[in-house]
Amino acid sequence: MPHSDVLVEALAAGGLPSLQGMGRRERRAAETRLRLFRSALHLFAERGFSNVTVEDITEAADVGKGTFFNYFESKDHVLGVMPELQLAKVREADRLASAGKQSIHAILHRLALQLAEEPGRSPDLARALVSSFLTSEIVRSLVERLMSGGRAIIAGIIAEGQKRGEIDRGLKEDSAALQLQQVILGTVLLWSLHGERPLAEWIEDSFQLFWRGIGGKGRERKS
Repeated sequence: MPHSDVLVEALAAGGLPSLQGMGRRERRAAETRLRLFRSALHLFAERGFSNVTVEDITEAADVGKGTFFNYFESKDHVLGVMPELQLAKVREADRLASAGKQSIHAILHRLALQLAEEPGRSPDLARALVSSFLTSEIVRSLVERLMSGGRAIIAGIIAEGQKRGEIDRGLKEDSAALQLQQVILGTVLLWSLHGERPLAEWIEDSFQLFWRGIGGKGRERKS
C-alpha cells in the first residue's frame, strides 16, 4: 500500500489506521507520517506557516530530519496531506451514495461536517492553513489538484441526487459541486476570523442554506 494511502486511512480513522493486513514496516510508516503531519499542524497554528522550519517539525515529532524527507519533499508538501484527507472523505461519501441506503441530503450533510473537522480544530489552525495556501505555490497546486478531483466526485453525488428527485434537475451538477466547496471554504474562513461558536454550527447553518438552494423535485436538468 502506498505511504500516502496509509496516511489517508490513518487520518480518516481519526487516529491510527486499521492495521489488519498491514506489515510492520507499513504500520511504522503510517505512524511516523501521521506524527509528522500532526506536529506540523500544531506548529503552523501556534507560530504561523512561514515561521516553522523542517527542523521544528522533526523536533516536535521526535524524529530525525532525514526521516522527514523520506515522507515529504518539503515543509510545503506536508500540507498536501490535508486535501488527501478531504478527498478520502469525499470518496467515502460517493461509496455511500452508490450503495443507495442513505438519502443524498444525509450524505452531503455528513460530508460537509466532516470536511470542516480538520481545519475546525482551532481558528488559529484555519488561519494558518489559509495563509499557507496564499503564500505557497506548491501548496496551492496540491490543493487545487485534489480539490478538482473531489469536485468531480461530488458532482457525481449531485447527479445521483437528481436521479432520485432529491436535487433540482435544472442544476448543473458540476456547478452545484463547486458551490458546495465554496460554501465550506468560505464558512471556514469567516469562522476563523470570528470563531465565537464551534465551526460545526457555522457549517450546519451554511449547509442548510445550500440545500434549500439545490433541493427540488421533478424539474428537468439543463443541457
